[in-house]
Amino acid sequence: MVQTLDDTKRMAIAMELADMKEVQNLLIANEQKLISAIGDQEIAKRFQDMLEDDRKNLGVLETVMIQYGVKAEPRDTINKMVEKVQQMMEGSELTLYQKAFQHELLKHQQVMTGLLIHKCAQVVGADVAVAIAPLNTINFENRAHQEQLKGILEILGTRELTGNDPDQGLWGRVQDAIAALSGVFGSAVTQTSDKQDMDIRDLIRLDHNKTNTIFTEIGATDDPQKIQEYFGQLYKDLTVHAIAEEQV
Repeated sequence: MVQTLDDTKRMAIAMELADMKEVQNLLIANEQKLISAIGDQEIAKRFQDMLEDDRKNLGVLETVMIQYGVKAEPRDTINKMVEKVQQMMEGSELTLYQKAFQHELLKHQQVMTGLLIHKCAQVVGADVAVAIAPLNTINFENRAHQEQLKGILEILGTRELTGNDPDQGLWGRVQDAIAALSGVFGSAVTQTSDKQDMDIRDLIRLDHNKTNTIFTEIGATDDPQKIQEYFGQLYKDLTVHAIAEEQV
C-alpha cells in the first residue's frame, strides 16, 4: 500500500506513542527502586503516589494506542536509552539525589512527548485528536509529578551536600505544584488565553482535572491549615466553574 502524507504522519505519531509506553514502563520501574532506597517516609509516600498514578496511566496509554489503531515499535534510540538508565538506577555509581534527578529528566521527556503528540494529532485530523484525547490526563499528572520531584530533589540534594534540610520543605514545593497546576491563581475558566484551539469546553474539562488533583492532595495531608486552604480554593474555582458550565 502506498502511503500518503497523512499515513506518514500517523505512523510518526504511533512511534511517539510506542516510545512513550517504553518510557512509562521505565518510570514505573524507577519509582519502585526509589521507594525501596529512600528512608524518608514522607518522600517515599510521594513516590508511592506517583507509582500508583503511573501504573494507572500506563493503562490509559495502552487504551490510547488501541483507539489510535496504528501500531509501531519504539525507536532503537529509546530502547538504548532505557537500557542505559536501568543500569544507572541499579548501579551504585549515582547517589540517591542523582538517581532522582535522572527520574525527573524522564518525567520531563514524557511531558514533552505527550504534549507533542497532542499538538500533532490536531494537525493530522479530528479522528486522531479524539483517539488520543485521554492522553491529556497523563500530561496533566506528569506536570504535577515534575513539580513534586523538584521539591524532592531540593531536599535530597541539600541533605547530601550539607547534611541539613533546605528552608523550603517538601510540602512547600508540593503546594507550589498545586498553585501552578490546580488553580490557586484562579480557575482555568477565569483565565484568558490567546490559543484559538481552546474553547470554554476545553477549559471546563481542564478544571475537572485540576479539581481531582486538589482532592488527591486533601486526602494526602493531615494538616488542618492546608486542608482549609485547599477547600477554600475549591470553593472559589467551583463557583466560577458552575457559571461557565451554564454558558455551554
